[in-house]
Amino acid sequence: MARDMTDKDILKMELDQLKVEVNTPRIAVSTTAPEIIAFVEEMSAEDPLIKGVPEDKNPFKEKGGCIIT
Repeated sequence: MARDMTDKDILKMELDQLKVEVNTPRIAVSTTAPEIIAFVEEMSAEDPLIKGVPEDKNPFKEKGGCIIT
């Protein structure tokens, strides 16, 4: 995509992105960290990466093996 754009177009895109970022509200990590920790601990009971996926609901389980004779 950037190959088809002039330098001026690329700089305009970057400027537009910086304008969006400068208006994004910022919150200190020290304020949000306890909220994030509480959320992660609350959701950990439902997290398939921690709890695992039941065999009957696992879409990636092997349906059959390959037999080479």
